[in-house]
Amino acid sequence: MTLQSKHFSPLDPASPEPIYRQIYWRFRGAISDGLLAPGDRIPAARALAKELGLARGTIDTAYSLLTAEGYLLARGQAGTVVAPGINVRKPSARAEQPLHAATSIRHKAPVLPFQMALPALDAFPRKIWSQIGARCVRATRIPDMANPSVLGLESLRTAIATYLQVARGITCSPAQVFITSGYRNTLALIAHALLKPGDRVLVEDPGYLPTRQLLAHLQIEVAPVPVDQDGMQVSQGVSSTMDARAAVVTPAHQSPLCVSLSLPRRLELLEWATRQQAWIVEDDYDGEYRYVSRPLPALKSLDRDGRVLYAGTFSKVLFPGIRLSYLVVPPAQVERFEHVSETFLGGCPELTQAIVATFLTEGHFARHIQRMRKLYGERREATARGLKKVLGDRIRIDLQPGGMHLILRLTGAQSDRALVERLLAAGIYAEALSDWRVRDETDSALLLGFANVDSEETAERLGKRILALM
Repeated sequence: MTLQSKHFSPLDPASPEPIYRQIYWRFRGAISDGLLAPGDRIPAARALAKELGLARGTIDTAYSLLTAEGYLLARGQAGTVVAPGINVRKPSARAEQPLHAATSIRHKAPVLPFQMALPALDAFPRKIWSQIGARCVRATRIPDMANPSVLGLESLRTAIATYLQVARGITCSPAQVFITSGYRNTLALIAHALLKPGDRVLVEDPGYLPTRQLLAHLQIEVAPVPVDQDGMQVSQGVSSTMDARAAVVTPAHQSPLCVSLSLPRRLELLEWATRQQAWIVEDDYDGEYRYVSRPLPALKSLDRDGRVLYAGTFSKVLFPGIRLSYLVVPPAQVERFEHVSETFLGGCPELTQAIVATFLTEGHFARHIQRMRKLYGERREATARGLKKVLGDRIRIDLQPGGMHLILRLTGAQSDRALVERLLAAGIYAEALSDWRVRDETDSALLLGFANVDSEETAERLGKRILALM
């Protein structure tokens, strides 16, 4: 983005104010509003004159005036910068539409205590990752720099297919694996390929909010189905919405309650999909992280009739910034998804895909998951102990067999939404269970990620801050 488009409104040659004064006011406004911070380097006069199509003398005059008034500081060959120490105000907050507190806080600070859906960033093997990255960069060929395949890098699709067969019990070919840029991208691809506006889709209640938002945006009606200790109440969902075209489920660890979909209900859901020729979207966002036994086989591994689409992601097992997910489709749907991908997928950076493929094939991925499973089990127990020690009978903690967050049930008559607003304002991340529900319920609970809580003492310290806000 050029400086002109970032900080300048168009210059007006017909204005009675000289062009150099217009430039002066635009720089002064950008500095005063905090768009240009103290110490920021500004464009060289020659470069800016060329960009704006002006004589260099016009730019020099504006810069001289700004320098004389103390806004700029010339540093010879080091260029001209905004004067250090100058007092500027923060950019004004957008007033057009108020943001939800969680969104606002998340944008201010990338990592907050108890942040949800965030793996242990301190335990990620960055050295190994950077070594693989350097190797992949050195191995880059000219054809690798062209447009990436919208279907995904072949080596990554092959590595994912191999991993899924060994770790999740899913038998698939690389051609069935489609690389996407995240869960929303995956779900949108499925909707465009298999659904149409007006279709009805079963979703869990409580359930992942972006699922409902995206389907609603595509004019697909969501039918909420209650969740109990055995997962989605399948019989209630299929009997109340007999014309449903699909179901979106999180069978390994229900999002957000972390319960597992029982085997009888898995079989019931598969039988319904076959009978109705409907689709099941299995969102296996963190199925690797189960602490009381081995990870459960994927629902997809039980699919004999090609009705399950398996959605996986690297965001929870590697890091969210990678923006890389994948989708496994039934063999009969490969051609359909290839055609739809040409329209709706833009292709993910092949360098990133190459790094992940190498990380998988060299065994680092499996070792990393094993380490994280042990670490998360320890951090989950430590976090629960620390919070319980401080908060006592004010909370009841659901200790489910897997997942990356705790559910703190509030035992008093307190709004979880109101408490979350206070916590976020104090710099502590939390989500209200009420915000994950379609139907109103009386129980209130906080959802707290534990993956980045490094000790019981840290949990106690944070618990004291929560207690002060309850």
